[in-house]
Amino acid sequence: MSRLVAVALPSGDEFVRTLRRIWDDGDAVLPVDLRLPAPARARLLSALRPDRIVDSSGTTRLADPVPALDGDALVLATSGTTGVPKGVVLTHDAVRASAAATSERLAVDPANHHWLACLPLAHVGGLSVVCRALHTGTRLTVHPAFDPDAAQSCGATHVSLVPTALGRIDPSRFTRIVLGGAAPPTDLPPNVVCTYGMTETGSGIVYDGVPLAGVGVRAVDGELQVRGPMLLRAYRDGSTPEGVDPTVDGWLATGDAGTVDATGTVQVFGRSGDVVVTGAQKVWPDPVEAVLARVPGVAEVAVIGRADPEWGAVVTAVVVPADPARPPTLADLQAAVRAELAPYCVPRRVELVDALPRTALGKVQRGRLREA
Repeated sequence: MSRLVAVALPSGDEFVRTLRRIWDDGDAVLPVDLRLPAPARARLLSALRPDRIVDSSGTTRLADPVPALDGDALVLATSGTTGVPKGVVLTHDAVRASAAATSERLAVDPANHHWLACLPLAHVGGLSVVCRALHTGTRLTVHPAFDPDAAQSCGATHVSLVPTALGRIDPSRFTRIVLGGAAPPTDLPPNVVCTYGMTETGSGIVYDGVPLAGVGVRAVDGELQVRGPMLLRAYRDGSTPEGVDPTVDGWLATGDAGTVDATGTVQVFGRSGDVVVTGAQKVWPDPVEAVLARVPGVAEVAVIGRADPEWGAVVTAVVVPADPARPPTLADLQAAVRAELAPYCVPRRVELVDALPRTALGKVQRGRLREA
């Protein structure tokens, strides 16, 4: 029976060597985000119950471990919408399938290309780069964090980034940039590929609207469902998402709204829980945010719904102003949206904040904004 080993090491060569050593021993790896405060780390270890933890001080055995199954490669922590740590279990077969499909789509040549991993390795966006390089034998550089100068000077040809990082580099320095994590900017360089995926899919599975080889995507009642060989085996507690049966390669309900047209092209609207229903009209945040982001004086923006007795909810723009002394006005924002989108998309309120809460991969945490 395999064991689950938690790895709490900085991103770098030692992390990769430790990962390979654990895999060579037939065990599975749980990467631990070093930014977690002590209580959050304790909750993570308590929920996922690894056999031991490897950190800068060595290896420590842990109490009451739960074995992994033979063939398990990774357990990646995800909190979903509940905030309770869950562990997405990915097998070696799933990791290998993801690496093969993504490398094929990107036309990666192991003899001539070079991956840079500079996103957190405790999350699928960063760790999938490492796995992709290891499985294909492609040269790999791992940085402890994203640094624009270091990223552009290491000689890498391929990199995975989030939109905020993309804006801080010269994209022409890379052959291909894989962009995920948050809504992309509207004007993208030709060498940037936008991906859609989740922890449960082991990485991005839709590239520029086109599913990877072997991936199925369908829309059922407006919700995207996916299947393919790179999907999770189960969660760490043994449960499987609704609709997923590993014995029949079932469909995974993603919780994301979207469409699949007659050509198979996928359009993602966003999390079903993020839609704002105002006066019986559905407003998706992403297109409204894309318009508002271009308004002078807006540094960052997120769109949420605020409860309203007349409309049910009203479209609300949460704005980080470029200059707090001269923030954009509600009238400025309304005029911009009114010029490009349907009238019901026009924000009725604006809230000014110092920063937007984001995940490690740059996604705006709209749930926290709604709770504020």
